[in-house]
Amino acid sequence: MSATETQKTVVCFGDSITAGYGLKESDSYPEDLNRLLAARHILYRVINRGVPGDTTTDALTRLPTILALHPQVVVVEFGGNDGLRGIDVHRTRANLMEIVSRLQAAKIRVLLVGITLPPNYGPDYVRSFQQVFVEVARAEHVLRMPMIYDGIYTIRGTIQSDGIHPTAKGSEMIAEHMLPYLKPLLR
Repeated sequence: MSATETQKTVVCFGDSITAGYGLKESDSYPEDLNRLLAARHILYRVINRGVPGDTTTDALTRLPTILALHPQVVVVEFGGNDGLRGIDVHRTRANLMEIVSRLQAAKIRVLLVGITLPPNYGPDYVRSFQQVFVEVARAEHVLRMPMIYDGIYTIRGTIQSDGIHPTAKGSEMIAEHMLPYLKPLLR
């Protein structure tokens, strides 16, 4: 077997933020995670399975393709498109619970990544949306990165002009902030 066949994998399973929307493929945060892990001699390969526009319902449809990769760890980054489309938080929660549950049933370690919504969605909806990630992580006993944009959203040059997607610099910072949450899963 070659080193690639025996190398452990992390799959970043998400939407446009994971896909690196508007960036060169090499500038997505999964590629930055690959570089960070290699620099630390952590022998995992990161695979990017982000699809722009995907909701948690789309993620459930794509889940068999993720399971077929037999990763050791999956970073689950979904929900933003659900929120932006005003999908009922109960549906988002149920979908995320199903995704995490099925990954764990396959003996895959999971990092759940949270996100928030613009304040114009109203404080009640935003609060209940954010709580989904807390509830899923607690119920499924998985690690949670509270906010993918934690510490970067207000830094100049980290978000594209659309106000939603990270720049190459922002993606790099996401990877740096994600690594401490991810490391306990890389055993």
